[in-house]
Amino acid sequence: MIGIVVPAHDEEATIRACLAATRRASLHPALAGEKVETIVVLDACTDATGVVAACCDALTVTIRARNVGMARAVGAEALLARGARWLAFTDADTLVSEDWLAAQLALQTEVVCGTVSVADWSPHGGNAGLLAAHFGATYADREGHRHVHGANLGVSAAAYRRAGGFRHLACSEDVALVRALADAGCSIAWSALPRVVTSARTDARAEGGFATALLHAVAQRLAEAAGGPSGAAAVA
Repeated sequence: MIGIVVPAHDEEATIRACLAATRRASLHPALAGEKVETIVVLDACTDATGVVAACCDALTVTIRARNVGMARAVGAEALLARGARWLAFTDADTLVSEDWLAAQLALQTEVVCGTVSVADWSPHGGNAGLLAAHFGATYADREGHRHVHGANLGVSAAAYRRAGGFRHLACSEDVALVRALADAGCSIAWSALPRVVTSARTDARAEGGFATALLHAVAQRLAEAAGGPSGAAAVA
């Protein structure tokens, strides 16, 4: 069985589309009918995220931690207990491609670190064009990149256990896991083949995550335009 983990904190606006995308990925012909289960970890949700997830036939588990590392760890353990041989991780504001799971497994490795793309920069208003240009200039969306995103990550059950799983970190839990996997000697594919589209929202769920990096990038670009320090940093 293949397991998909989606951490969520008040994501009723996006979770339906996210789960529709994971559902399509679970039915890809290359998976040869292998069972796929998706679990949404409801972390301190105060909205209808859980109701929507249940209506989409996803498993759900509830925690009250406001900690994305713990949310991913809880979801992973639940799926491992149900027999998952492969764990795929994404986010509730992300749409995975139809061949997302198939592309991860086709790489025939223990760990897959994928890239992200953004289709809609409009949440950044008048700075949308500036940020899109920054992202295009600094983000390496190609084979051999070195980005780590919890929104596009896959790992075999054996490797996940060997590395000790996700640490209960409020941010950068994905980076810590990949570092532990590398230290454990796991084979890692840094690939742009498994595709996901994530949001450019400005209301970060995890301080220090992708949304925060985008806001910092906007601030830096504006500073440069005003004659401040140059040398734009890449979005991780």
